[in-house]
Amino acid sequence: MGRIVGQMKGCARAPGAGTILNALANGYGSAFAIDIYTTAEVVLQDTEEVVGKIEGAPNADTALIERCVEIVVDRFGDGEGGNVLTKSEIPIASGLKSSSAAANATVLASLSALSVGVGKNEEITRLDAALIGVQAAREVGVTITGAFDDSSASMIGGLTLTNNNEDELLKHEKSIDWNVLIWTPEEKSYSAEADVDRCSFVSGVADIIVEMVKDGRYLEAMTVNGLAFCAALEYSVDPILEALPIVNGVSLSGTGPSMTAVGSEEVLKELEKIWEVRKGEIILTKTQTGGASII
Repeated sequence: MGRIVGQMKGCARAPGAGTILNALANGYGSAFAIDIYTTAEVVLQDTEEVVGKIEGAPNADTALIERCVEIVVDRFGDGEGGNVLTKSEIPIASGLKSSSAAANATVLASLSALSVGVGKNEEITRLDAALIGVQAAREVGVTITGAFDDSSASMIGGLTLTNNNEDELLKHEKSIDWNVLIWTPEEKSYSAEADVDRCSFVSGVADIIVEMVKDGRYLEAMTVNGLAFCAALEYSVDPILEALPIVNGVSLSGTGPSMTAVGSEEVLKELEKIWEVRKGEIILTKTQTGGASII
């Protein structure tokens, strides 16, 4: 491997996301990027193995980030191994797309380490970079749908609507500018463990939500999704009912357990007082339209 001189390093970050439509019901999903991040640092060198580490979680599964590095090296490298370290503001297994953000950040950091250009007229487009993370997620079994909806929103920012069965981007809305309140209970919920059969029961509702998103009725779609998937995944709808009288939109995020609400900052601070009596973490943030980036 004569091309390696010492080490090659790359660093990138990717935002988490909230849910407009959960793709588990009919294969169509919609998500929006939020201003909290996972950062990945990749160091490539003349070794055969890729070793991953998640800061603050020494026993966490690192298969996803390791596989992301391996796929990038297989496509653009020369057999390098190395290390990948992720650091995250996004609660893990909470429905806020921590896996998609980690995958996107790791893929971009790996591409940066190999000096591969990313962008419209570069060696790989941003959506193709996102699809590397989707491939890795499927291969290691951390997703059922492939999560292209979550991955695309995290990678390119704004709001996306996708057909996850075909890995097709159907809509990209960059003009959203929302205040977002997140409540994350203490419990965890892993996407790969979701009850797909129960989610299929609301496929007719999901079909309606797809049309709502196509029509730009994002916040209405979000709320209908929240009610439908709380029922399908057997979460209490109480946090949604508490929010409905005052917010513009509220939903279960992903397969939960987090709830996300959209409204004015004043209204969300009012909702924060209501939600904070529940155990867990509350985050007040905004939508993000820039997507993932090499840093």
